[in-house]
Amino acid sequence: MDTQQINMEAIITSASAIAVIVLAIFALILIRLMVRTVPQGENWTVERFGKYSRTQKPGLRIILPLIERVGAKINMMETVLNVGSQEVITRDNAMISADAIAFYQVIEAERAAYEVRDLVLALENLTQTNIRSVIGAMDLDESLSNRDSINAKLLNVIDGAVKPWGVKVTRVEIKDLMPPPDISDAMARQMKAERDKRAEILQAEGEKQSAILRAEGEKESQIREAEGRRQAAFLDAEAREREAEAEARATDKVSRSIAKGDIQALNYFVAQKYTEAIGQIASAPNAKTIMMPLEAGSLIGTVAGIAELAGNAVKERTIASQDE
Repeated sequence: MDTQQINMEAIITSASAIAVIVLAIFALILIRLMVRTVPQGENWTVERFGKYSRTQKPGLRIILPLIERVGAKINMMETVLNVGSQEVITRDNAMISADAIAFYQVIEAERAAYEVRDLVLALENLTQTNIRSVIGAMDLDESLSNRDSINAKLLNVIDGAVKPWGVKVTRVEIKDLMPPPDISDAMARQMKAERDKRAEILQAEGEKQSAILRAEGEKESQIREAEGRRQAAFLDAEAREREAEAEARATDKVSRSIAKGDIQALNYFVAQKYTEAIGQIASAPNAKTIMMPLEAGSLIGTVAGIAELAGNAVKERTIASQDE
């Protein structure tokens, strides 16, 4: 009897220990399911009996097991979306290949989780559709040269369309616009022709400027040469004027002397002109040998008259100085 009682107590003790262990394990599992850690950069939606209840922010959070569960784990960081390449027809019926890249960020986790089924797929399809719409309203040349305008239109349209999803599109960029090979070849030839045209224009402008500078230089040279000739003519005229004045004064003095009866002054004047004439004949370039009669007595008399005239002039000056 005692042995049976001991065995029963041992069984009860073992069962109690097992129950405690099971309860401990269940408590640990319950705590593990109840206490959850939301990582930084994410928001979790919590559903109670299948219905949205609240949004859990990053940190240590409590979720009631069997009653609540995590609905969606939403990445709240800005994300890059690569939009695949597609064929787009422009307004002038040219086929070009276009791809893009978009940057978006979830602002409201509950809307991103329950307003759209597949957010990434929806954004990609929406972006591709709007690329076709925006580029299709432009000509080929306009679409290739106005990427900034295309990016701005895409951003405005797409950002407005995704607001109900709790998403903010921060940037949309067209990565590449590739026309067909035949159009690319035509554009390359056009660009080469434009570069050749600009080169010819620049060369013509350079030649024009060079011609203008040469003409201005020749004009300046002619002006300076004319100014030099004018100055030389002025100086020559001034010299001739002075010479004429001197000759006039000399002639006047000779005339006064002749009027006073001084024949030697006349001889001086004739001798001076005679000497000048002989000098001009001798300096002629075609003069080789000159034969001319020369009366020595007349020339000596003329020189004597000059000497006498000079002596009289000295005497007059002496008398005038003594009178003073």
